[in-house]
Amino acid sequence: MKSPIRNSLAAIALMAVLGVVARGESDARAAGNATSHDVIQAVVGISAMIPEDARTAEHLGTMRSGSGIVIDDRGLVLTIGYLMLEASAAAVTDADGVLVRASLVAYDHNTGFGLLRARHPLGIKPVRLGSSADLAEGAPVIVISKGGPMPVMAARVASRREFAGYWEYLLEDAIFTVPPNPQYGGAALIDANGRLVGIGSLVVNDAVPGPEPVPGNMFVPIDALKPILSELLEKGRTSGPRHPWLGVYTNENRGRVVVTRTAAGGPADTAGIKPGDVVMGVGGKRVKSIADFYRKIWALGGAGVEVPLDLVPANARAPKIRTVKVRSQDRYDWLKLNKGF
Repeated sequence: MKSPIRNSLAAIALMAVLGVVARGESDARAAGNATSHDVIQAVVGISAMIPEDARTAEHLGTMRSGSGIVIDDRGLVLTIGYLMLEASAAAVTDADGVLVRASLVAYDHNTGFGLLRARHPLGIKPVRLGSSADLAEGAPVIVISKGGPMPVMAARVASRREFAGYWEYLLEDAIFTVPPNPQYGGAALIDANGRLVGIGSLVVNDAVPGPEPVPGNMFVPIDALKPILSELLEKGRTSGPRHPWLGVYTNENRGRVVVTRTAAGGPADTAGIKPGDVVMGVGGKRVKSIADFYRKIWALGGAGVEVPLDLVPANARAPKIRTVKVRSQDRYDWLKLNKGF
């Protein structure tokens, strides 16, 4: 069962940050209380079971949990995709905190979003989508998660910039917030108008970059969902050409892109690329960063294109560059997806 005391305290916290309590007007207080309660209630818990033979099981686990947020009146829940990627079963919580079975609706690698739909009514009013483009650095926001020691947390936008993930993932305009929230997976980022502007993805060490970086969270902007939502609902994924995927995981060290591991049975693994190999270029063009590495690969064409990687092998006695040709693949074909994503 939900806790009335906990929900009341959370609503008060949210109202305070949004400035409703400070105004002291009785009608604004009442409206703010209703809005705060609706937004908090719209954030639900997510649980997913992943088969042991799933491609992502080793590194993401077989029992995953986090948060999501209801975005329509028929139980559609938006979350971060890794929580339900390759799931065989999933559930979300209703208004009373009771688990309700959910169907897997969509997964989009380019953004990182995942969608589920409750199989029974949740009794929850959906949240309204805001505009993440309007969020400037320094803007006050609220991070809401389901569970944890601080389910409603005041934060601010620390920076807006691109984010390159080691798993061949690139966001052009990610949202970074401070302070860090440990319950970030699928958490809702709410703006000063009480609208959804982002979905929690990661905790990072450089939400504020620089010589003395400040830790925080990275959120996927809600504006990235709007142009693809109808297609995700219809097909479970976006159509069109896929980026070539190599199955290579990298780290950036002083401007050098270093292989940390490869996906078992993936293109890079098959081509003999090893942890410790340094990626110097793609097809003779120098690589300057992980983001630059991805862009140079993707510029060659769609999934299936041959990608010539210029490498310095791990533990090489002499820094001699060799070229390894990797036949790229569609990541969706490598994953063991259910429900026809």
